Amino acid sequence: MSGLIARLTRFSRSPQGRRTIASARRAAADPRKRAQARRLFGRLRGRR
Repeated sequence: MSGLIARLTRFSRSPQGRRTIASARRAAADPRKRAQARRLFGRLRGRR
């Protein structure tokens, strides 16, 4: 499991990782995207 954490940490520090994180933060700030994510996670958890 620690190998996975190390890979994620390395990715988050790379230029592509930084772009991905910035994009996710922008999406999280948008109320429409937030609602969309909430619906998706609700479906994944089995709630509808």
